[in-house]
Amino acid sequence: MSAADTTTAKVPPTRQSPPPAPATAKKPSRGRSSGAGTPWLLLAPCLLILALVLGYPLVRLVTLSFQEFGQSQLWGFKPAESVGLDNFTKVLGDSEFWAVVVRTVVFAAGCVIFTMVAGMLIALLLQRVSGWVKTLVNIALVASWGMPIIVATTVFKWLFDADYGILNALLSKLPGVEMVGHNWFASGPQGLAVIMLLVVWGAVPFVVITLSAGLTQVPAELEEAARLDGAGAWGVFRFVTLPILKPIIVMLTTLSVIWDMGVFPQVFVMRNGHPEAEFQLLTTYSYDRAFVVNDYAQGSAIALLTVLLLLGVVAVYMRQMLKIGEVE
Repeated sequence: MSAADTTTAKVPPTRQSPPPAPATAKKPSRGRSSGAGTPWLLLAPCLLILALVLGYPLVRLVTLSFQEFGQSQLWGFKPAESVGLDNFTKVLGDSEFWAVVVRTVVFAAGCVIFTMVAGMLIALLLQRVSGWVKTLVNIALVASWGMPIIVATTVFKWLFDADYGILNALLSKLPGVEMVGHNWFASGPQGLAVIMLLVVWGAVPFVVITLSAGLTQVPAELEEAARLDGAGAWGVFRFVTLPILKPIIVMLTTLSVIWDMGVFPQVFVMRNGHPEAEFQLLTTYSYDRAFVVNDYAQGSAIALLTVLLLLGVVAVYMRQMLKIGEVE
């Protein structure tokens, strides 16, 4: 036996481990599948209430818009008869209706623009003031937001009163200005401007509070980096702050359009329950057709057209939100 034979150790062959068994898919447990229906079970009472409160009036509105329904049908003297699209044909062929539509769109657009601009400016200002000033401003915003619409409208009626309004008295103290006895509601544009100011005053607090919460989510590092790159205040706002706030701005703008298109009590109370033709918006115009002229069918048709118009706004909102979700 050589030395090589004595020093060489024989290594036993390694055993190959068997291949792992294929993993079998776990069957969903019965408890997990039953838990998927729990949210719907919890939402069922709320959905039922919404169906009763909103569903029935909407169905009744659609039904009335396709019928002939006046006082005779209301009191049961005559049965309601189906007239097809006659009510919509009369409404859409009326030049007064289109004038009201244009007035409503212009009024709502003005309210939304002023609300969003004022809300953004105040929200940005609150980021640069001391804590106690911010607290006082937030208290004032919440107080104005929580004021009932009827109370706020009454206050504005007193402020802009032709004989005893404090605004006319204050403006008359300016040199060369004589506003004593000036009637702000003598013309439609001036009167609607006052009502627009009332709507903006009531809508700004919600916008400011929401945008202030959104501004807290803007990273300070991005703003500082933009300043180091030479961007000014407008550049930082345009390229850093605005893109981050875009989902919130889209949501607030859409909600403001829906709310401002549906303005009713401000116009109704400000004009003492009888809005003149140059103050008519879609909501008050539908009300007058239904309860003043006693043509409930045409009033329902106008209301249904308003709902369809607002659904178009909601569709645009949903499309914008889906685009934002795809980009993110």
